[in-house]
Order: sequence, then structure tokens, then C-alpha cells
Amino acid sequence: MKEKGVIQKDILTVIDFSLSSNTKRLWVIDLTTNTILFNSLVAHGRNTGEEFASNFSNSNSSYKSSLGFYATGEIYQGKHGASLRLDGLENGINSNARQRGVVMHGADYVSESFIRDHKRLGRSQGCPALPIELTDEIIELIKDKSCLYIYHPSRSFAMEERLIS
Repeated sequence: MKEKGVIQKDILTVIDFSLSSNTKRLWVIDLTTNTILFNSLVAHGRNTGEEFASNFSNSNSSYKSSLGFYATGEIYQGKHGASLRLDGLENGINSNARQRGVVMHGADYVSESFIRDHKRLGRSQGCPALPIELTDEIIELIKDKSCLYIYHPSRSFAMEERLIS
């Protein structure tokens, strides 16, 4: 993806939706130094599942998260404050992300206190939502053509291999 100019930064963000939403399942990695810059909670869509993500969609108004590879876009000010546009790179899997308004943003329901009160993390309308206190720093770092990958084992390994090559 970097050779094709789709990705320009040596920063990789990985979200592992096989893990409980009550655990830190987002990592921001500096590929130049091989260091983890952030490890954070991250929400999935309300129709994706309760504590665990299990249902995904590329459709408008599904309130589900989408899997796969994304290129990060530009920051804008939205209803959740500073938000980061995402461009899905996989046709039929996450290619509608921008038109669906799937963005990275902060939310008060992404916190340890929400987990304590509700026994699970809050859920978004399909966006990978972050803790408010980390949002600005994370989206400033990963904006403008870094790679975001959202993983879940429901996608076959063979499909991932075809996409990477």
C-alpha cells in the first residue's frame, strides 16, 4: 500500500475485534522504531455485538463496524469534536466508510468508568470511538494516510493474504 501511495506514514493502527470491548484492543505502532505508541480501549458499533464484536457490515445505517484495511484521512470538527475521516480500502468490506460517516472520534462511553457501570464498553454507530482524553493525540498522530487495520477472525486468512499481495 505504501508503494502505491495509498499509505504514506510509517504508523500502523491495529484494532483487534476478537477481544472483549472491556480490554485495550487498539494499538498505534511506530513501524520505524517498532514501538507501541498507544494501547487503548476502542468501541465497536451497537449492532456489531454487546461486549464482543461479531457482526460486521459495509451498509449505510447498519450501526455495525466494518473490518479490514483503511487509509486515514483528514481531521474535521464534528458532533464529537475533533474527528478523523477514514477511507475503507476493501471493496464490499469497508469501501462505504466515508459515505457512512464512519470516523474515529472520542466518546464518553469509551472509559473504564462506563465499563464499571454497565459491565461493558459503550458502543458507537459503527465508528471506532476512543477515550476522550486520548482522542486528539491519537488522531493527530495517525491522520493523513497512515494505515488502520481492523481485525476479526471471521475473515479468512486466505482473503487477507490476497489483499496484501
